[in-house]
Amino acid sequence: MTTPRPDNRLVRWLRLGLETYVSLPLFAVLLLAMIWAFTFHFLANERAAAGQAARESVLELLDTYEAQVARNLNGIDQTLKLIKYAAERKGAGQALPELAQEGLLPPGLVFVVSIADAGGHVVASNPAAPSQSVERERYFQFHRERDSGQPYVAETMRDSARSEWHLHFTRRLNGPGGTFAGVVILEVDPAYFTSGYERTRQGDRGLLAIVGADGVMRAARVGERASWGQRIDLAAWTRPAAQPWDVGLDGVRRYTAARPLRAYGLVAVVGLAEAEQMAGYEQQRRTHLWEAGVASVLLVLLVGIVWAWSWQGAKTRRRIRRAQETYAAASEANMDAFFVLRAVRGADKDITDFRIVSANSRAEQMTGRSKDQLRGHTLCEWMPGARQNGMFERLCKITVAGGTYQEEWHNDMPEFRAEWLHWQVVGVEGGAVAILRDITERKRDEARIVHMAHHDALTGLPNRSLIGDRLEQAIRQAERTRSEVMVAFVDLDSFKLVNDSLGHTAGDELLQAVAGRMVDCVRKADTVGRFGGDEFVLVLPQSGDDTDRAALLDKVLAAVVQPVVLDGQPVQVSCSIGAAVFPRDGGDRDTLMMNADAAMYRAKELGKNNCQFYAHEMNATLEEKLALMDGLRKAVGAGQLRLVYQPKVDLETGRVFGVEALVRWQHPERGLVRPDVFIPLAEESGTIVAIGEWVLREACRQARRWQEDGLAPISVSVNVSPRQFDDRRLVTRVSEALAESGLDARWLELEVTESLIMRDVQQAVDKMRELEAMGIALSIDDFGTGYSSLAALKSFPISRLKIDKSFVRDLAHSADDQAIARAIISLSHQLQMRVIAEGVETEQQRAFLAQYGCDEMQGYLFSKPVPADDIGTMLARRPLAA
Repeated sequence: MTTPRPDNRLVRWLRLGLETYVSLPLFAVLLLAMIWAFTFHFLANERAAAGQAARESVLELLDTYEAQVARNLNGIDQTLKLIKYAAERKGAGQALPELAQEGLLPPGLVFVVSIADAGGHVVASNPAAPSQSVERERYFQFHRERDSGQPYVAETMRDSARSEWHLHFTRRLNGPGGTFAGVVILEVDPAYFTSGYERTRQGDRGLLAIVGADGVMRAARVGERASWGQRIDLAAWTRPAAQPWDVGLDGVRRYTAARPLRAYGLVAVVGLAEAEQMAGYEQQRRTHLWEAGVASVLLVLLVGIVWAWSWQGAKTRRRIRRAQETYAAASEANMDAFFVLRAVRGADKDITDFRIVSANSRAEQMTGRSKDQLRGHTLCEWMPGARQNGMFERLCKITVAGGTYQEEWHNDMPEFRAEWLHWQVVGVEGGAVAILRDITERKRDEARIVHMAHHDALTGLPNRSLIGDRLEQAIRQAERTRSEVMVAFVDLDSFKLVNDSLGHTAGDELLQAVAGRMVDCVRKADTVGRFGGDEFVLVLPQSGDDTDRAALLDKVLAAVVQPVVLDGQPVQVSCSIGAAVFPRDGGDRDTLMMNADAAMYRAKELGKNNCQFYAHEMNATLEEKLALMDGLRKAVGAGQLRLVYQPKVDLETGRVFGVEALVRWQHPERGLVRPDVFIPLAEESGTIVAIGEWVLREACRQARRWQEDGLAPISVSVNVSPRQFDDRRLVTRVSEALAESGLDARWLELEVTESLIMRDVQQAVDKMRELEAMGIALSIDDFGTGYSSLAALKSFPISRLKIDKSFVRDLAHSADDQAIARAIISLSHQLQMRVIAEGVETEQQRAFLAQYGCDEMQGYLFSKPVPADDIGTMLARRPLAA
């Protein structure tokens, strides 16, 4: 008898294991253990992921709520500062009416604004309220005891004037010398800071709250319930953020986070209820346990398929939900209009229309339709013009080909409330997303800037730059068509006399009237432009023969010479015209304009009020220009220059506090040469440096001479030209002029132009710092006509800004100039600078400037530029008042 070998038993066991009734239970048990192990592991991960998602959500909510609260607080504080500024400047009784008139008060339905005097009596409020005293209120006592410079946020309270609960925001009012003058109060419903509660995002038991640094709730909202006044232990907030715990309000555990708003002594608090945040996880947990139980009694393959499908389905749903939430949040917060479009296809699979699936709030504003009205409609049903203007075709192309497409277009469809639109189309599966932005204001600003850059501000005619472009185009067209182009320079005769006798306002009216007459004399295709000052240019393409041209220019002469009524009296001026014809008198723009200019000077020489066509001998006028330049080089040494002084007046007191030194050239043969003639020549030739140094020394000597004569000291302003400012010895020259004259540096002011200092900001700042260190005052002349930035302006050691006369001229009737003047005054005061307006010629201009806080003025309303002796007489007669 033989004994069975172990190998045979092993084989039998192996065979048994391969049998279905053995292997299936064993395999099922093994698979069941794996399924349950994986299920519990998966649920643990899901719980961790749900907790992490809740923490991220509460932190994201905190960021959003902090930004909202900070924006609201900043707006409230800006309103308090504005009322404080107005009350300290105008008085409590006038501050609120003035701000209300300017539309600067917050809406009375939401905010209550009050001003209390030093005794605690409310002296003004908006909306109006019964008189009351706030002397015993904590915020009043806080401001009365200290001047913290910060706003104070009181606890939520009621007062005798209003039974509703309000949050009180206050700022201290200061009187002369920083004395306590009362408080400015802004009241708002506590719900104002929790109105952003979103049930879909925060559930029924979410938390939004603002807590004071003293631990007292200023405003809180849980679901639909608002509350305040609860006391919170702020020390407990040292625990890690976004963890579930009970903050002590209602016993509900919440994922809670807080962030201090230190500038206001407040803490922003948000919370999401743990039970609500984990509800999705709990539901998924029950589902997965049920699926695992079913899988235990089903075949292994079926269990695996069901489980895999469930896991993939949950992950896909989560991804879709997060994508939808992200899209919804981004589109609602965006200033652009979003339209989600789904393609509608016909039987042949071609796109026949697009159905609007979704739209955001901005789309409602732009279209005037609600989201419900937009959803469900097709594009072409709502907007029939989309098929004609190419919109539908482009949407189809992007939907089929994918990618993006964007363009700007002038809107002619009544469905959109915008003149100009920028739209971007992004192809997505089954349709497209259209993003529209209203760019009307930008387009208008661009058009306004382009127009201002190429047109004269006074007459609205093309300026020198645009004239050159038009002439270039006319020349190119004439070359192609073998035709001719006439260029005519028109200079008004005796215009300076009108300016000097009637003032610049009358001169401007004359220029506008003459410009309109010249435009009426030519064709629409012709160009009438203002070259500068009282000089105009006509560009006349295809202007016929010389007879026709002469007839046209005679028509212009006759139109200009007609009287113009200025200040109730007829004024008559003539003009001198010089003309050059392409290609006969020049083959390029510069030559034509130079020759036309020469012909115009020839017309002046022949007695004015006539027209001259260019002849080659007219180039002799260039010699005259050279002669003037040569005369300028001798003018300083020959004593031909003299100074006149225009007084500067304090608008509040009416006293003359300074003068501006202005140079004049008395030529021995030509008589008084206009500054606008010789100053550009001096700049061009370089003699401006010598002239400027003479002006500086003479002005300092004269200022010192006035003081020695016993007159009250006044400052003297001297203009610095670009060449002077670029001179490396400028600081030395100024120092020598002061030392030579014995004038104290504090009585000298240097005026630089806005465009000058912007050429090299750092060099300008360094040089101005040196001058400031000497005690010399610096001011910006003609402010508003250059291109300085606020970032650069605040770095300059400037004590005064001068509003250019071009903005002062039309203050009485130009809303744009009024807005610019107010902006310059406000900007200057914010930068701790004084403001002076030049060219003030009417009482209306003076009253406007005084009303909006302009400090000083100069102009014909007070005095034109006068000799030094007249200034002495003026100061001796009225040493301290105008």
